Amino acid sequence: MPQCSNADTCANRLTCPYARLFEPSATTVAGSSPGPSGLADHPRPFVFRAIHLDGKTFGVNQTFHFDLNLFDTDPTTIAYLILAFAQLAREGLGPERRKVQLISVCKRDLEDNPTSLIYKDGLIQNQSDVSPLTLDLEATTEQRISHIRVKFVTPTELKSGQQIAARPEFAIVATRARDRISTLRELYDPTGAGALPIDFRGFGERAALVKMTRCRIQNVDIERRSTRTGQTHSIGGFIGEAEYEGELDEFVPYLRAAKWTGIGRQTVWGKGEIEIFLERS
Repeated sequence: MPQCSNADTCANRLTCPYARLFEPSATTVAGSSPGPSGLADHPRPFVFRAIHLDGKTFGVNQTFHFDLNLFDTDPTTIAYLILAFAQLAREGLGPERRKVQLISVCKRDLEDNPTSLIYKDGLIQNQSDVSPLTLDLEATTEQRISHIRVKFVTPTELKSGQQIAARPEFAIVATRARDRISTLRELYDPTGAGALPIDFRGFGERAALVKMTRCRIQNVDIERRSTRTGQTHSIGGFIGEAEYEGELDEFVPYLRAAKWTGIGRQTVWGKGEIEIFLERS
């Protein structure tokens, strides 16, 4: 709305697509209760995947792409995002705000391959084919999984209690993945499915029995500067790999889902991206 100067105080924020996507808040009105797990603000319903663009320069008429994993399953959300990024492109990207053009938007499958075309050259092509991907969190029983390697692709910060964890112990990785998936489901599933119907305490206790057998990580310091406020924010963390052994069948579906959601702090900026590699017994 043209008269709106602040999404936090806007009278229309409960129905505003901008507030829902870019400034979701658990405190929409005075006296409202905090969100899931006591969150003061809701996590945004998307994450960026653009690490392949780091340090790259593109000339005139060259193309590039980035991925955006969206967790809000309202079918109108994609149209709003297309409008937002088309306008952002016209205003300019990069340190010098060079003008670019949004050429196309396509859906991807669970193998990360492009499938249906949603938008091309200024026109929404097939908005009816935007049904969400479905991830099954049930453990498979075909073969036992006893060893897993997790690669932390982008800087990752995991909280354990009130502290940032120095090492990615399996219980921390698994429970942070569980909590993020449950929160996104509770907030953005339009059917009102709510939090995951699982034994959270038991899940954590079983995860604590899985042992880390190898850890090779390094910390990286990265900052981002907000063009809106001029402030700089740390978006660093650790990258590298860790290996785990134990009864892993229950946890693998959560880690596969975490490939899409990210884990830990500041996932919306691309932090906490992981890949997993399995060994079956």
